[in-house]
Amino acid sequence: MTGRLYLVPAPLDFGCAEQAPLQDAVPLGTLQIAARLSHWICENAKSTRAYLKRIDGVVPLATPLQQQVLTELPREVHKKGDHGPGFDATPLLAAALQGQDIGLVSEAGMPAVADPGSSVVRAAHALGVAVVPLVGPSALLLALAASGLNGQNFAFVGYLPQEAEARTARVRELEALALRTGQTQLCIETPYRTETLRRALVQTLQHNTRLAIATGLTLGQASILSQTVKVWRQHGTPLPDAPAVFAIGR
Repeated sequence: MTGRLYLVPAPLDFGCAEQAPLQDAVPLGTLQIAARLSHWICENAKSTRAYLKRIDGVVPLATPLQQQVLTELPREVHKKGDHGPGFDATPLLAAALQGQDIGLVSEAGMPAVADPGSSVVRAAHALGVAVVPLVGPSALLLALAASGLNGQNFAFVGYLPQEAEARTARVRELEALALRTGQTQLCIETPYRTETLRRALVQTLQHNTRLAIATGLTLGQASILSQTVKVWRQHGTPLPDAPAVFAIGR
């Protein structure tokens, strides 16, 4: 019998000064399954070990941390994404073909959603390895639900260009799509560039367009603000250096 591939969500506090109590962010059932796994495919081995240490504080690991087998996705997968052809994740699932259950984990949130991992999931389906998504936090869905924007029709567009002219063009393109179709446009930014993106959006978007920004989700200092760009221009305050989700809509 083959093992299963478990998609294990991680808390959203990666890179944050504050860490939420793990059992408040991730359901106990998810932690119990994660605690019995010994093979992992991960975005970063160091952060995965830190996560496993936190799990061990709630549910003792069946396999000691030093004996856990952690396999990192290649660095080029992080940079270019793994949702298209060009990367074969089949070798990463060798243990599953030998009967071992494997966990797929990213640094924060749900693996393969706004994070690498889709190639591993595709390979599992091709090999006949059962894929089991576990319950846990997803920053995109939490931000969308709290935005007041259209949750029936939305798109995640990843990171916006860093270069100012290209970013402005992309923002206007996304805004036109949102206003024409009603489709909410979601994007993210790294913590140290969130304020730069906030300023760019406020400067570029039309004054009646609605902009929602969610930072520090699931943490004590979480902030979720949704208002027209006109109001952002009047009362907008700088964002903290924290993971953020931006939503554009009407």
